[in-house]
Amino acid sequence: MNKTVTMQNLKNGLIHFLSHTIGASLLVWMFTLPAQAALELEISGGSAIQIPIAILPMAESGSAQSGSRLHEIISNDLRGSGMFRIINTSGMPALPTNAAQIKYTDWTALKAQGLSLGEVQQAGGNLKVSVQVMDVLRQTALLQLTYTVSPSQYRHVAHLIADQIYEKFTGQPGAFSTRIAYVTKVGKRFTLQIADYDGFNAQTLVSSNEPIISPSWSPDGSKMAYVSFEKKKPIVFVQSLYTGERKIVANFKGNNSAPAWSPDGSKLAVVLTYGANSQIYTISADGSNLQQVTKSSAIDTSPAFSPDGQWIYFTSDRGGRPQVYKVSASGGSASRVTFEGSYNDGPRFSPDGKYLTYIRNDGGAFKVAVQDLGSGDVKVLSTGSQDESPSFAPNSRTIMYATRVGGKGTLATVTVDGLVRQRLSEAGGDIREPAWGPAQAAPK
Repeated sequence: MNKTVTMQNLKNGLIHFLSHTIGASLLVWMFTLPAQAALELEISGGSAIQIPIAILPMAESGSAQSGSRLHEIISNDLRGSGMFRIINTSGMPALPTNAAQIKYTDWTALKAQGLSLGEVQQAGGNLKVSVQVMDVLRQTALLQLTYTVSPSQYRHVAHLIADQIYEKFTGQPGAFSTRIAYVTKVGKRFTLQIADYDGFNAQTLVSSNEPIISPSWSPDGSKMAYVSFEKKKPIVFVQSLYTGERKIVANFKGNNSAPAWSPDGSKLAVVLTYGANSQIYTISADGSNLQQVTKSSAIDTSPAFSPDGQWIYFTSDRGGRPQVYKVSASGGSASRVTFEGSYNDGPRFSPDGKYLTYIRNDGGAFKVAVQDLGSGDVKVLSTGSQDESPSFAPNSRTIMYATRVGGKGTLATVTVDGLVRQRLSEAGGDIREPAWGPAQAAPK
């Protein structure tokens, strides 16, 4: 067995990118480029039982011009979750703009369970967004929301409203107001992008003719760890998303790769060839206090902290084929976690600690699998043959991953039950290495 190509993560990460020419200098920007076009979104599947809801255009006062767009964004969020059926209101002669105008018999005839309506007002240089979500059957208010934000935040407010509606009707937090990171490759140019979960408002964090891989969000969403090849070898950087300041935190002898944050943000697990073969180490978030965690003659890679911070899960071929193992975050003996299938790589936890996702070699095809850590049950979720880099949404319901369609790299999502799938693609380039960011605080 050739250990340099046993791991899917290693093969599609370090070795894949090492095959490209390493050239021009690295350019670092912190949200200075114009927002990129949204990723193309395709949705398939849905829950067996969908909640019928009407999302009405918002009334506008003053010079506010975002009301109609807000209801479209909210509708797209809820429809894309697969949990809601958005009622078509285009044929209705008049639509209410406040609760006093609602004729509930009209909406019960359409079998609506929920009704969202509201107003956008100009408030100085800001927008005041007021929303009511009504229970049609009980004729009572379920939600009353008010946000005052800058005009540039209207999409974020729409996502926040969709989050609140989703949680009210399903009992689970939404993830529409979150962000994602991913790497695009156009020609010889690699770019690390940060965008809304649906691909809008994409901004460039790092751009280079040299490979960029393994983006990893800090738990508070303020920093990004990633691997850059700008110094002719893989080196781990940490960069502030607010100031743009970046710092090398792992530049040891050999390769430095696969950064993963501890839940409290104080440490990073990294993979180093500091001795000979790849092993797991931890470092403090500032790059100090190097500690070796695994000690084996095998390739140990793809670390991920458990949500409680007590364990590091990782991939190792110490048993002959890549499987997922776990070890105490302080080091010690490792124990095997995956037993179904001959190849399992790249573990990532759901934030609620209930699930583990990884890449399974399923009959020669690399697919996303999810394991219920309570029951041990494993389900293959994706349908591609070259899927990689799975990452959970903050609400633990959806997994984003990289795949290939028509020879082109794209991003896709699938719910943990496998019922709802989405695909995001960008014209003119490959997309890979997705990482779903943590939940964000609402603007006040």
